[in-house]
Amino acid sequence: MNPLAGRVAVVTGGATGIGHAITRRLAADGAAVVVAGLGKKEVDVVVAALLDDGRRAAGFAGDLAEPGTADRLCDEALAAFDAVDVLVNNAGGGVIRPTLEHTEDTLRATIDNNLWTTLRCSLAVLPHMRRRGYGRIVNIGAESVRNGLTDHAVYNAAKGGVHALATGLAREFAGDGITVNTVAPSYIRTDALDAAMAAGRVPGRLRTVVDDAVALIPLGRPGEVDEVAAAVAYLAREDSRFVTGQTLSVNGGSSMS
Repeated sequence: MNPLAGRVAVVTGGATGIGHAITRRLAADGAAVVVAGLGKKEVDVVVAALLDDGRRAAGFAGDLAEPGTADRLCDEALAAFDAVDVLVNNAGGGVIRPTLEHTEDTLRATIDNNLWTTLRCSLAVLPHMRRRGYGRIVNIGAESVRNGLTDHAVYNAAKGGVHALATGLAREFAGDGITVNTVAPSYIRTDALDAAMAAGRVPGRLRTVVDDAVALIPLGRPGEVDEVAAAVAYLAREDSRFVTGQTLSVNGGSSMS
């Protein structure tokens, strides 16, 4: 089964962590994948592995929060594969700390990395999707927007904007064959964080945040990156066409509705 055969997907932040899992899953489902990331070296490694596996892939390196970068990403995706059917707005990351310890730089970084990247990439691909009458935009949000996780207020301001952008775009572009949804993970294990914690490189305050996040999950464990990727893969498919403006929580039950 290749439910994304013939489709082209752009995955931002697609070379590391959750984004890398999404990249692998969409490629396994048959999509040509454009892997976007900040660092060219890490992007090239992921693209090379996909090509070696017989997948169609291309890479793009740049800061998507900066004006014009998302437009270049879209242009390069079109040059490589002639279409952008799926956009996964995964690029993100913020400074997690008590609210009153934030600085102008950490405030800006958190908003830029999460909200501006999502907004700029969506604006870049929407005209193309509208002309073709087809598109799937999947934003990676955050469970902490709902549960008010420790030290996440500023991060939640950014991710809350991502959630709200999805519902607004979903209604505005529903008549153009474009669906827009959000996948909201709770605490998800990644190789990088696991390694940092094992090596004792994680500050005590962040360990507290992680412990608090896991304590909120009835299933009693963090999520896995492949579990987030599975949710994204469903929303990227053609047969998710009647799902739009929704938040799919991949959270182990840490909030329920």
